[in-house]
Amino acid sequence: MKGLWLENQQLELRTDIPVPEAASEEALVRVCKAGICNTDLELTRGYYPYSGILGHEFVGVVEQGPDNLINKRVVGEINAACGKCRYCLKGIPTHCENRTVLGIVNRNGAFADYLSLPVANLHLVPDNVPTDVATFTEPVAAALEIQQQISISSDDKVLVVGDGKLGQLVAQTLALTGCDLLAIGRHADKLANLEAKGIKVGYADDVQTRSFDIAVECTGNSAGFDIARRALRPRGILVLKSTYAGNLSLDASALVVDEITLIGSRCGPFAPALELLATEKIDIKPLIHSIFPLDEGITAFEQAKTKGVMKVLLEISKT
Repeated sequence: MKGLWLENQQLELRTDIPVPEAASEEALVRVCKAGICNTDLELTRGYYPYSGILGHEFVGVVEQGPDNLINKRVVGEINAACGKCRYCLKGIPTHCENRTVLGIVNRNGAFADYLSLPVANLHLVPDNVPTDVATFTEPVAAALEIQQQISISSDDKVLVVGDGKLGQLVAQTLALTGCDLLAIGRHADKLANLEAKGIKVGYADDVQTRSFDIAVECTGNSAGFDIARRALRPRGILVLKSTYAGNLSLDASALVVDEITLIGSRCGPFAPALELLATEKIDIKPLIHSIFPLDEGITAFEQAKTKGVMKVLLEISKT
């Protein structure tokens, strides 16, 4: 089968990759569409020493698996857990000590004709959700994870730093809480997407120091981290949603003196994400920049790396 293979930070389109053999309690999924995200780009820059097929945001059709899933569109949670370690036994499979992670850790990903995942990881896509829209299930779930980790109410003043793909989804999901929200970025057109949805937007200069209860950093760079940290009141909460390819410099003394809570935030709940997409409570259509066939995957990656580009999708097969 075809797939985008990463090795030694070099990406190539290969045509000689074996079709995965689904293990016990796993399903074989024919990939229809998949999205290129910042983590994929960071992997090509050496964020983690991964070799294999990239990609973890996908919609596919089950070809081998339980009868109730055959020929059905699905999305999939990316962490394949062992079910036996201390984290699995505590109901925290995303931190399974023996997990593989689709397109990231020891499991070939979605930028290929086929992938395999545990049946327990798969979720049916509602009939009214277009395939393009459903490819955003994983990042929407990641945005919702913030609300799984901390309580956010209308009394909270919240800052989202970053107007890229992730920042857009984080801002839209947080807006549903009714909090006093400000989303900042550097691009007028991207901020206009959020402003059109009734979200207050601005630039770095609009952020008052020590005036927010919660700040969510979505840029993946040190400047964004610094803006988010300085925006927080004492005992504020700083949520990190981005992966960083390099080391991050920070003022640890300021975190200690102001008793700032620092939270890493990663994968989130798929069922609520699909519900939001099905009820159109968030809008992802303006986020799709372009769609490429798998054969043009290298070009798609180059475009995804281009400054200012939003989501680039790969069309791998027809639904």
